[in-house]
Amino acid sequence: MISSGSAGRFIFVILLLLSLGIESHEYTNTDSKQTKGKGKRWAVLIAGSSGYENYRHQADICHAYQILKSGGLDDKNIIVFMYDDIAFSQENPRPGIVINNPLGKDVYHGVPKDYTGDDVNSNNFFAVILGNKTALTGGSGKVVDSGPDDHIFIYYADHGSPGYLGMPSYEDEVTAKDFIHVLKKKHEAKSYKKMVIYVEACESGSIFDGLLPDNMNIYAVTAANPNESSWGYYCPGDTPDIPPEYDTCLGDLFSISWMEDSDMHDVSKETLKEQYKVVKNRTATTNKEMGSHVMQYGSLDIANDFLSGYLGENYPVKHKPPQIFSHSTRLVSQYDAELLHFQHEFLKAPKNSEARNEARKKLQDEIFYRKQIDYSIKQIAMLLLGEEDGPKMLTLTQPAGHPLVQDWDCFKTLIKSLKKNCGWSSSSSRYGMKYTRVVANICNAGINMEHADLVMGQAFSMKFNTTSIKY
Repeated sequence: MISSGSAGRFIFVILLLLSLGIESHEYTNTDSKQTKGKGKRWAVLIAGSSGYENYRHQADICHAYQILKSGGLDDKNIIVFMYDDIAFSQENPRPGIVINNPLGKDVYHGVPKDYTGDDVNSNNFFAVILGNKTALTGGSGKVVDSGPDDHIFIYYADHGSPGYLGMPSYEDEVTAKDFIHVLKKKHEAKSYKKMVIYVEACESGSIFDGLLPDNMNIYAVTAANPNESSWGYYCPGDTPDIPPEYDTCLGDLFSISWMEDSDMHDVSKETLKEQYKVVKNRTATTNKEMGSHVMQYGSLDIANDFLSGYLGENYPVKHKPPQIFSHSTRLVSQYDAELLHFQHEFLKAPKNSEARNEARKKLQDEIFYRKQIDYSIKQIAMLLLGEEDGPKMLTLTQPAGHPLVQDWDCFKTLIKSLKKNCGWSSSSSRYGMKYTRVVANICNAGINMEHADLVMGQAFSMKFNTTSIKY
């Protein structure tokens, strides 16, 4: 994760590169064992982003599909959400092919296009989980039509923030409260036996911490705790080298960890707990400034089940892949992965070309947008709580086991205000998502929503002077 101080220095270096035209390629930033049963296996795979700069999320989902397909799950029981705009993007150096590993094979072939484009939304996601076909608004119509003996696997890969998972539309979101409400409804309907959820997103622990009961037969594993970033993986400039034609991260660390583990092992002999330990160790990394804490929530006894109860078990004999890069040196915070992509677009463009000028402007606009967001959020905190207490609102976190916020209506209302005032929908970045914790802290402080909304509008109208920024 890039700290505020290091982020400032990083942005300064990029601005200097832009002004001097210098080329650089560095960016440092068990008990019970599940066996065959009479129930069915279901899977819901969702990439909640769009855009080639977010290549990794759809690549993760496509790889997950191939694992499930190899495990014998039928396509009618695998439901895939992805915007489907990277495989044939003009920026994709291998049209029609998506890879999730530098030496990996195509993972895009055969992936069902159940919900693509604008059909990737929270309404359809919740309707699919609940098996509610009448609530769908487009797509293939496939839902989790499960029964009381069935097992369900849900894998979500996207940007996240405290209490929040993103969707391709900037006007849409999945809040922790709404997601937990849907899971409770599914449990009340008695339409599954056990459920496993993997979530790849920043602050993904906040979706379940203090919210997911331990008596619903749902086991959730998250890429990060409630207070930290998750990480892009196999990124440009990595060692071993990513194919030079790629200027975007190919995967995410947590996701790569569980999927490459599944690729290498007989899942009918490996438990969820055993995979959790492997993924936890790999995702933590040896660099204290990078990596994240993989967390588990809910009915932890499910971790004693074999992976095959959820991923399928009709696998061919496993062989170790030609090469697994378990010690990648380049990790990029999910919040900064787009910035890395824009930087490499600029560096790859021919000097003095129109493409280079366009890439320069895109990168500059993103940097200035981020600085404006940082400035405005600090202004909001100080206007609401004063110069002494305001800065505390930026970093205040809840103790482990406590939900992010008590008043979720307040949280959702002010998130909409934040989006409206900060120009969230006009930026290709999800950078503003990192400040949803501030919104939660405003609500927890009991500040009047109308007053907070007014202050947000006021703060974002205060444009900072880019020439006066100190690094």
